[in-house]
Amino acid sequence: MNWQDQHVIVAGGAGFVGGHLVRAVLQRGARVTVLDNFHTGMRDRFAGVSNARLKIVEHDVCAPIDLSCDLIINLACPASPKKYQAAPLETWRTSIFGAVHLSELALRQGARFVQASTSEVYGDPLEHPQRESYCGNVSFTGPRACYDEGKRAAETYLMDLHREVGLDLRIARIFNTYGPGMALDDGRVVSNFVVQALSGRVLTIYGDGLQTRSFCYVSDTVDGLLALAETDDCADKIFNIGNPKEQSVLDLANLVAEMTKQDLSVQNGPAAGDDPRRRCPDISRARAILGWSPKVSLEEGLRSTLAEFRGRLS
Repeated sequence: MNWQDQHVIVAGGAGFVGGHLVRAVLQRGARVTVLDNFHTGMRDRFAGVSNARLKIVEHDVCAPIDLSCDLIINLACPASPKKYQAAPLETWRTSIFGAVHLSELALRQGARFVQASTSEVYGDPLEHPQRESYCGNVSFTGPRACYDEGKRAAETYLMDLHREVGLDLRIARIFNTYGPGMALDDGRVVSNFVVQALSGRVLTIYGDGLQTRSFCYVSDTVDGLLALAETDDCADKIFNIGNPKEQSVLDLANLVAEMTKQDLSVQNGPAAGDDPRRRCPDISRARAILGWSPKVSLEEGLRSTLAEFRGRLS
């Protein structure tokens, strides 16, 4: 794939992962149109970026749109439980209608379509680590269902569209991603701990802290999405994009405290509803087909994240 010949639409491109992805695509020489309704995306995400190949269009993907394009990457939807639970109906509509309208645009344009799905489709998994073939253990009426089930339904629709009319589709199930540029009020555990530690506050752990996550630095997630977009022989395939190194929330709190040279002080809050106990991807498929695996260690990624957050907080 020659990126210099491509016009790429990134839906949700003013979000955290989207902002990093857009910059990476621009660096490869493509033209990029960012679609974002700025519900959670930042209007100043590209402040200081002067590039004639970048166009920003304020648009809600719940409505159709017509643009020329060669590739669509659909990241449109809040990914933080704090954000998507605050607007569950909008989250559901964005997940479903966004996938419908953007995939129909891809079909009209003959474009490749990359769907950003989520590890949340596995729910509170009974299989560990989670393979792409695992069907999940999801509460479809709980507080997280608007996102979990919205993303699952989008996958169903897109796979049927591929089978029936040949949509050039590939799906990324993204696991916990962190790094510079996360919103200070993002609400996910890495940003919570970093902001609290740098502000000299007690770190808040919801539940007992023994629940696990697999934290993937944002540049690794972006590299996985780019590999998925540019690999020709993977249409109709689903890939876990995440770091297979499992980490408890309590261990993460200890690491953040150590790196900020603070004595660990923790306050336990009530466990979040339907919060998964374990979360870890099997990335064998991504290694074998995409040649992708994460490169950035948690310590290295946290060091960069702390430095960038420190600059904004000061």
